[in-house]
Amino acid sequence: MRHALSIEPTPTSLPRAADPAAPYLEITDLWKAYGDFVALRDISLSIARGEFICFLGPSGCGKTTLLRAVAGLDLQSQGTILQGGRNISTLPASSRDYGIVFQSYALFPNLTIEQNIAFGLENTGRSKAAVASRVSELLETVGLSAHGKKYPAQLSGGQQQRIALARAIAISPGLLLLDEPLSALDAKVRVHLRHEIKALQRKLGVTTIMVTHDQEEALAMADRIVVMNHGIIEQVGSPTEIYRYPETLFVADFIGETNQFPARVVRGGEVEIGHSAFCCATDGFAAGQAATAVVRPVDIIPHGAHAHAVNAIDRPATPQNLIDAEVREMEFLGMFWRTRLTAPRLGERTLVADFSVNAVRRLSIETGGVIQVEIPRERLLLYPRSA
Repeated sequence: MRHALSIEPTPTSLPRAADPAAPYLEITDLWKAYGDFVALRDISLSIARGEFICFLGPSGCGKTTLLRAVAGLDLQSQGTILQGGRNISTLPASSRDYGIVFQSYALFPNLTIEQNIAFGLENTGRSKAAVASRVSELLETVGLSAHGKKYPAQLSGGQQQRIALARAIAISPGLLLLDEPLSALDAKVRVHLRHEIKALQRKLGVTTIMVTHDQEEALAMADRIVVMNHGIIEQVGSPTEIYRYPETLFVADFIGETNQFPARVVRGGEVEIGHSAFCCATDGFAAGQAATAVVRPVDIIPHGAHAHAVNAIDRPATPQNLIDAEVREMEFLGMFWRTRLTAPRLGERTLVADFSVNAVRRLSIETGGVIQVEIPRERLLLYPRSA
């Protein structure tokens, strides 16, 4: 069986001559097994110099295991990892070029903030004056210059995480690894700090990998997102690509909210949901094939109660996939209203739609009312469904 794996000895070659077009970090055919359990399965990934990458997925998907393999904290069972052209596959963690920030901060409670940041610098051969200068520079970079003499317990969670970040970048590593660095913080601090981390990463230009299970965090911070599930990579892409064009039903369901309906392909460009036909892209599907139709609540467009009756001068063509719906519930979420609709054309299934505050006011949408909504053809996505 292929998952009965063992460490393959791989020579740790010297760095190749730098190629500006080459990936900075290259992972090839990487597997990780614990006995019969395969945690990572045939992972291959290329990361460019200066990119901010998020490993995103549910608990147990393998994202932290992959980060630990890159860090050398838990060697892979098979596969190679190149960093800047250097084969680091079997190097111990101490011989790799990275800084790491953990969820728990991992600061030394008996050392001052200055001493915590200086800890990794003191073994680099720098003079005391050079170390002090670098510590002062880093404290200013993370906005905590006035706190150098304090101890970790005297700082808030957000401040401690900034100190952990300063310590990680103190030796100017080629790679910065962030293991769920914001998950222990409250929501407001988390939002503030993610902007700070992203701004700092752009300023330093350091290649960064962050592990998170928070989709909003990944969408806000990453240049590219690696969505993982059950030890494999489901999709790699920009936040826009991942959200707007999910390649699998898992990605569509995991990233953001979705409505999902059993569907059947009627013919090219048309599917049946409930007892009605809807227009959508059906490339790769055969007539009669079972599918799952997906549309996000935010993509549903409200048209009021009489969209079909609008004068042709005002609306040259009737919107496609226009349905009558009754508003059953409305939930105010600050930036928008989340509504739950029922529609005969959908077979009385509940349709969740997110409407802006302005749209609700303009169209007088209210609980118990009847409106017409449009499911845009290009936003109705199809995925294979087993019989």
